[in-house]
Amino acid sequence: MKETRYFYAPNATEGILPPEEAAHAVRVLRLTSGDSINVIDGKGNIYLCTIDQAKNSSCTFRIESSEHIAPQWPYHIHIAIAPTKNIDRIEWFTEKATEIGIDKITFLNCQYSERKIIKLPRIEKIVVSASKQSHKMYMPDVEEIIDFKKFIHTPFEGIRCIAHCYDDKELLTPEGTKPFLLHVINGKKQPMQVLIGPEGDFSIQEVKEAIQQGFIPISLGQSRLRTETAALVATHLMQIAQQEE
Repeated sequence: MKETRYFYAPNATEGILPPEEAAHAVRVLRLTSGDSINVIDGKGNIYLCTIDQAKNSSCTFRIESSEHIAPQWPYHIHIAIAPTKNIDRIEWFTEKATEIGIDKITFLNCQYSERKIIKLPRIEKIVVSASKQSHKMYMPDVEEIIDFKKFIHTPFEGIRCIAHCYDDKELLTPEGTKPFLLHVINGKKQPMQVLIGPEGDFSIQEVKEAIQQGFIPISLGQSRLRTETAALVATHLMQIAQQEE
């Protein structure tokens, strides 16, 4: 059975593939006028199209039919993560989280952050590639780096959690625990947001401020995880919680 290939065009109704997508279709796959292609816009719409013109890095098409695909999971999944010093690790997380399924990725500037700059276009390319490969009709939003304090004061309707490695009583729940993320969110039909700190963890003051703003301190298991691994585990746990509904 021939694999279904998808091309990404955020403004698909205009009938033009973006340059990189067009180059792949024309130069790599050798598609030409009259060939059929599947185009997605990252907003849940899939278009069955026929190529009109294909030349160099230019490809135009006409839409034959369209279908709107319902989201694969019911509630919003959001990871806010302090980018690692090695950008390859963040790119790996972005790719794998997109494949698993996520709605938004926000990058945080924390007290112990070692990376203050993210090249968003590069991250967005990874999101596009991973979305097409995993047949995701919805692409996650990727946000620029934001200051930690500003982020935790941004309104959010849903479950907000912060993963950290401290055991200080004041950094735990009122019950004196740091519950496993899956136990916190299981059965609760709400959007979900998890904060993941830098390689040196959040500062104690940052954890305190997050808890004051309603974030629940949580555990991701008994293992001590790297930043990007912790973020991926959190993403997967939020997906598991939704699939069990």
